[in-house]
Amino acid sequence: MSNRSWFFASNGQQQGPYPEAQFRDMVARGQVTPQTLVWCEGMSGWQKAGEVPGLVSGGVAPPAMPPGGGPVMGGGGYGAPAGGGYAAGGTLSVDFGIWDFTWRSIVLFLGLIVIIPTPWVLCWYINWFMSCVRVPGRPNLSFTGTVGTIALWYFGALAVLIVLSVIGNLADSSAIGNIGGIVQVVMYWLFLRYLVANIASNGQPLGLSFSGSLWAYIGWQILTVLSIFTIIGWAWVIAAQMRWLCRNIQGTRRAIVFKGTGLEYLWRLIVVAIASAFLIPIPWVYRWILQWQMSQTELVDRGAYQA
Repeated sequence: MSNRSWFFASNGQQQGPYPEAQFRDMVARGQVTPQTLVWCEGMSGWQKAGEVPGLVSGGVAPPAMPPGGGPVMGGGGYGAPAGGGYAAGGTLSVDFGIWDFTWRSIVLFLGLIVIIPTPWVLCWYINWFMSCVRVPGRPNLSFTGTVGTIALWYFGALAVLIVLSVIGNLADSSAIGNIGGIVQVVMYWLFLRYLVANIASNGQPLGLSFSGSLWAYIGWQILTVLSIFTIIGWAWVIAAQMRWLCRNIQGTRRAIVFKGTGLEYLWRLIVVAIASAFLIPIPWVYRWILQWQMSQTELVDRGAYQA
């Protein structure tokens, strides 16, 4: 219990996370009352503080959770807590050790260079990264995709690109090269759909899906390339694309919303670019930008969210 972090609802907004000791001090000071909705990892849903055994003096044992109650993702999505109207689903977060990230990224980079090991190291790396992501109510995230499926996707795409390259050289046609670029974008889109569909919690698939269309995805990639010529416009395009990506993740009762702005992206990515030029700070700035992105990604009531 002492290692848990707590969240609570105040004025319709989610507060936290707070360490166990700090949270209990808030309870003692009356900031968290017996009627306040609270949640921590290990609980099946939001409950009144007075119903959590040992949390508030005089509290009673919580009633049995009805099916579908609490913030459950997949096969019911992020639902409202039983008997409550708490609308906020919480903010995502991510954290990982610098050295753990560094050696894993080096292995991934080497695997991509050698080509043959790519499906294995990619599957391994994604599963590790998913374990570092925290979603309120969904502990122990993982990636359930198989090496065999990734290998089929990866080597199939590689074979198509090689064939197109050979044909383009023989025909001396730049159009063939452009087709190869489109093929790559299509494969990225397919992999994105595969990645989202294979996210699990506690070993159970969440039933998520990505509904963004291929044509919209291609359009975003073209817009991103064109925005580079505006010098700074690319930051706003990235922010807008992030909102589009989150909006099209389906399978939850709560909408996934990205609230970061283009200006916030701009100065952060400039810092990342400058720091990366010195090589050594790369792991730190990479973690820093990812943590910011996750902190801007929230789960909100679909009824209150206007896309």
